[in-house]
Amino acid sequence: MAEKKKFLLRLDNTVYDALEKWASDDLRSINAQIEFLLTDAVRKSGRIKQNEPPTPAKES
Repeated sequence: MAEKKKFLLRLDNTVYDALEKWASDDLRSINAQIEFLLTDAVRKSGRIKQNEPPTPAKES
């Protein structure tokens, strides 16, 4: 498995709490939930193809 890019994300407490509950409902970690939602949004926007896996992030 390719190494994933690490970065700091600051969220409003209300947003974090909602994501935490949603992740729990979907039996995911909050990190996996955020990644799932971002990947879905990127696919829906047409920035990557529907069946294309996201490419590994390049270290800067």
